[in-house]
Amino acid sequence: MGAQRTTFDKLQRDRAKKAKQAAKRERRQSGGGKEPEEAPAPVLSEGGELSAAELLEQIELIHRQLEDKTIDFDEFEERKADLMARLPID
Repeated sequence: MGAQRTTFDKLQRDRAKKAKQAAKRERRQSGGGKEPEEAPAPVLSEGGELSAAELLEQIELIHRQLEDKTIDFDEFEERKADLMARLPID
């Protein structure tokens, strides 16, 4: 029998933990200052899935975070790929 794969929730928790660590490291290196604004959690529709419009809003949000340098390029690419994979294709 093969090894059990990691669940999506565990991957999300690991990514969130790494993002929090990176933000904390960034604050320490920049000499403190105001804590960056946390990204709002995606709001789920009735079915538990995000609509196409909501996903596009999340993509716009991560673009702004990249421009504001609150996330690095690698994290941006991970989040964008995850959101793009969830877009419904008709």
